[in-house]
Amino acid sequence: MFLVTNRVIRDGNTIKIFGDTPSPQGPNELRLVEVVKKETDNDSEWQVKPVADKLEPAEVKKLARTHYLTIDTGAEWHGSLAVACQLFAQAKKENKSILFFVHGYNNDVDDVLTAAEQLEKLYNLIVVPFTWPANGGGVVSGTASYLSDKADARASSGAFNRFVEKVHFFHSLLAESNLADIQNKVNEKYADRDNPMAAAALYSELVDKACKVKINLLCHSMGNYLLKHSLMTSDNATSNLVFDNINLVAADTNNQNHASWLDTIDVRNRIHVVINEDDAALKASRVKPGKQQRARLGHYLKALNSDRAVYIDVSDCDGVGCEHSYYKGEAVEENTSLKALFNDLFNGNRVEKRLNYFSADNYFKL
Repeated sequence: MFLVTNRVIRDGNTIKIFGDTPSPQGPNELRLVEVVKKETDNDSEWQVKPVADKLEPAEVKKLARTHYLTIDTGAEWHGSLAVACQLFAQAKKENKSILFFVHGYNNDVDDVLTAAEQLEKLYNLIVVPFTWPANGGGVVSGTASYLSDKADARASSGAFNRFVEKVHFFHSLLAESNLADIQNKVNEKYADRDNPMAAAALYSELVDKACKVKINLLCHSMGNYLLKHSLMTSDNATSNLVFDNINLVAADTNNQNHASWLDTIDVRNRIHVVINEDDAALKASRVKPGKQQRARLGHYLKALNSDRAVYIDVSDCDGVGCEHSYYKGEAVEENTSLKALFNDLFNGNRVEKRLNYFSADNYFKL
């Protein structure tokens, strides 16, 4: 699994290298690392290996040749290019979607990786977490801890924009290379024959059959607050057409005026807002002090007025109860319909046709 972060990273090869503060180079500094779970006799632990910052020219040329990349191989390229090629190739080979995952309040890296691993197993995905320094305020607790993480989320909005910009660039580059690969196969087949109609027909057939890799975004809890603030920066990439589905689950951000930022986002398929009225964590955050703290988007079924979002209420679903992370764990293990819903959301599909719609308040209900 690969992980992207703006946390400080110390020397070492375990998840203890990740700190609870932003990178000393600034909160916009991004690092890409590979994490592998190693099984021991009595337990398991995550081993960490930072991705090479700079690629050697020979490796860049090999990547360009293997993946039909239209890039300047003489320019300086970084390890993120190799990782993007690896993930895209894996997604095509295994016919999997890629889910980028932004976690919420008071999550350390072990929490993030555990959730990402569960997502991969539950929904047959390739998951790439973006982890920001959500340390709950370090030694402080309660309200001070919550407000500290909100500040860290705001400070991480620039890093998240840079992350999304990279996702957009590499997805566009590799999608283009996929078409180039198809064209190359057609050219090889018809190299000795003058039959442009048959060549064009074969090209269309191969494009239609080609694995269309879907990339989706899951923002959970305070990760939605980070998303909101990334859209408020002067130079943001997050509003561009990057993802197939954007899924805002248990959103710990104000319901009030949420359409003003949510409707600036472009998606290929849907923006889903998943709501649990009985979410205990959001009820608690609702009463945190702060002059701008209002009813939370993820637990409030009123004022659902976005032109772009599909609102989905799961409040009365078996297994959900007062849970906050009901996209994993017992909630979906006990409720196959809930699991099927999230499977579609995280794999870039549409779900409205099999849900009941309540027009008075503009939401669908599972």
